[in-house]
Amino acid sequence: MHRELRSWFSPSLQKEMPVAVYGHYGFALLLIPTAAADYLEYERFQLIDSIRPHIESGKVKVFSVDSINNESWMNKSMDPRHKAIRHQQWNDYIYNEVVPFIRTMTSHETPIVVSGASFGALHSANLFFKRPDLIHGFIAMSGVYHLTEYTDGYLDDDVYFNSPGHYLPNLHDHHVLEQMRSNRPIHILSGSGAYEDPHAARGLAGVLYNKGIWYELDIWGSDKTHDWPTWREMLPHYLETRF
Repeated sequence: MHRELRSWFSPSLQKEMPVAVYGHYGFALLLIPTAAADYLEYERFQLIDSIRPHIESGKVKVFSVDSINNESWMNKSMDPRHKAIRHQQWNDYIYNEVVPFIRTMTSHETPIVVSGASFGALHSANLFFKRPDLIHGFIAMSGVYHLTEYTDGYLDDDVYFNSPGHYLPNLHDHHVLEQMRSNRPIHILSGSGAYEDPHAARGLAGVLYNKGIWYELDIWGSDKTHDWPTWREMLPHYLETRF
């Protein structure tokens, strides 16, 4: 399997930001880490190995980026307002730097689907909902979709507009909604075992249903806990059966 590590100094974040690239061909799968993890997390926990057949067959080309959650939402000593500002800079990094990088490594027409587990699921969904003109769809595994779960209840405009459970029910922009409705892959997955929150997945699905946006909600059994064995089973299954 082809593996390549790239890096550049991000104008949005004012720091060096690495990206791991796996494969040669296929649609682009952008992986967002969990919690405060880094761009090699999915490799360390064997999720990349679990989808290796789809990478090697040319179905998918994977791009795994760093989070900066430890400089924002996961930083307990940081002022909540500064957390929100820093996260907005990360959004800018994804939209203005990572997306163009993916296009140079694939093509302008190549679909970009974003995926992540746990906190990465929230970010994945949010990246799509905010810019469906850039992101083609998402696979969200074991997420909660109210950002206030991570802000100790703090809510300002930057928190609100990065919290799908807050802003999506109030989104009425016809053009944006039509982009979301236009045959985009939206997969909301959750287990029912320890530390999973299937009600959060159902809640997000309910919002999409009310907006007339296609989605697939898939709640797995009580043996599927909030942990890597679950995600190593979910992601290859969806790449095999839905793409």
